[in-house]
Parts: sequence; C-alpha cells; structure tokens
Amino acid sequence: MSTQTKEKINISVDTITDLSEIDLADLCNITEQAISAGGGFGWLRVPTRQVLNQYWNKIINDNLNNLVVGRLNGVIAGTLQLSYEAPNIESRKNIAQIKRQFVAPWARGYGLAKSMIDFSEQKAREENIKSIQLSVRETQDAAIQLFSGKDYKVWGENPYYALINGSFVKGIYFYKNL
Repeated sequence: MSTQTKEKINISVDTITDLSEIDLADLCNITEQAISAGGGFGWLRVPTRQVLNQYWNKIINDNLNNLVVGRLNGVIAGTLQLSYEAPNIESRKNIAQIKRQFVAPWARGYGLAKSMIDFSEQKAREENIKSIQLSVRETQDAAIQLFSGKDYKVWGENPYYALINGSFVKGIYFYKNL
C-alpha cells in the first residue's frame, strides 16, 4: 500500500521478514528516538544498540509476530507488531493483538500510524482474524485518540498497568471486531 501526500512524501507500509542492515539501523534509530520522546513501547531508558539489535532480530525470527513497518520516502519511520496466538491456543486462533506501535517523532503527523493500522487490519482479515485487541498507557493521548478514531472500543482499564518513576499508570484496553 502506498500513498502520496500533498507534501510529496511517499508513505508505504509492509511487513518485513528479513532485516537488511539499513532496516535494522532504521528500526534502532527510531526506537531510540521514540524512547527519548516518552513513547518507546515499554522501555523507559534507551538501551544499548546491541540490546536493540537483539530485540529486532528476535522479533523477525518469531513466527507469531508480523513486523509491520511504515516508511516515509523509503526510510522506516514507524512500526507495530501484529501478533497471533500459538497454534495450540485454539480458542484464540482468530484473535490478533497489535503490540508495540510507535512512530518516530520526526515522522508524526503524516498519517503513518493510521496507514499501519489499516494495513494490519487488512492483513488480519486475509488471515481470517475476527478481532484485534490492544492496550495503551493512559498517558499515550495520541494513541488513544488514534484507536478511538479507527473505531476501536474500550473494554476495560487496569489501574496498575505500568510502573513509571515509582507511580502506577493506568492502562486502557481496546478491541475491534473485523
């Protein structure tokens, strides 16, 4: 899927199953930037590059995760993981989760996050997924607005979702039936 915006920025979204050195560097760079901006999908401090390299290589090798990447002019600028249950969890085989979605601070505002969600929903439909679920911290206002605007419904909250700087932060749970 590819679209042109009025600023002549090419947005593309796809899944990657093999990491080139350039894609790995892009992923590590935007992860560092997102963590520094407060949205690093769970990390509170920027880990070493070695830890990031190991993390992204592990994700690529996990056949239950689809690594969805969004690119601006060919450079990875955002990502999410569309995750499925293990085959032995038959009762949840038609339910997927969106996990660890973020867009680099410099790439926000171009519709990349929406494009990655649209792509993931289409991929899920093709794989016979009937429902997508996800959770976000209450402090992630943009993500809450994004998923609400894409017709995801809140089904619950957890007041002890995350512990940040000694204080608990509430988590909000969403679902969308496809």
